Parts: sequence; structure tokens; C-alpha cells
Amino acid sequence: MSVSKNAYYNWLKSKDKVIVKTSKTVFKERIRVLFKESREIYGSYRIQKMLERENLNYSRSYIGILMKEMGLKSILKRKFVVTTDSKHTFPIFENVLNRDFKSLKLGEKWVSDITCIRVNNDWNYLTTVLDLADRKIVGWSLSQDMITENTIAKA
Repeated sequence: MSVSKNAYYNWLKSKDKVIVKTSKTVFKERIRVLFKESREIYGSYRIQKMLERENLNYSRSYIGILMKEMGLKSILKRKFVVTTDSKHTFPIFENVLNRDFKSLKLGEKWVSDITCIRVNNDWNYLTTVLDLADRKIVGWSLSQDMITENTIAKA
């Protein structure tokens, strides 16, 4: 065939590289398709699991590196949950303090807050009343519900 040994061995090496490059590009394209099918939510962990179902076993770090090379990054959008009911019939009190939390006289300005505490599988509510002059707790109440009589009135 009139081919030198050196040329033959170089051809063997380059032939393998072409196969590796094409398989890597095919693999990258499969990752891109899975990423698009997941609406750009899946990260390397979930894509690895999807590829394992197709009998393509690669490490998660390798998939992560390929995703980084392709600029694929999962972005989760958190659903906004409304926690405040502004359309109620309860009276709305005037903002007396108007964010002026400075006080020199004891008992002049008191503020309170409610904190939810999980105990076993139940929620308990801790209501505290604070004197702004010396920043000390004036009273507190622990209840199992958020009824006014069990929270603010007892504190």
C-alpha cells in the first residue's frame, strides 16, 4: 500500500478522535434536547438520571461540565404566594408610631410580634410585647391558635 508506519499510526489516532468528537457533539445535542424538553428546569443531576434511562451512563460532573460549555443553566422561578389578605372587613388602625422607634420614657411605646414555632407536628404561636425604651420584653403569650384572646390579650 506504500504507507509508512508513522502515517498509519497517525491515521489510527486521528480516526479515534473524529469518532470521539462526533459522539461528544451527539451527546451534547442530546443534553440540549433534554434540557429544552424540561423547559430549562433540569440541572445536571436530573439530566444524568434521564440519560441513565436511555442507557447512557456518564458522571454528573461530566454532564455539568458539558452543560457549562454549552451555556445551559437551570433557572427555577419560584411561584409567588400571596400571604396577606387586604380585602377584609376588619378595622385598619392608624400608624401611630410612623416608624419612630425611639423612646426615652418607660411604658410610652410598646410593640409586639407573633412568631410561629413548630412543636412536633403542630404549630404554636409566641406573642411578645416589647417596651421600646429599654428593649425588654414586657409580656409574652404562647398559644396553639391565632385567636386574639389567646395571643395579644394574654401577652
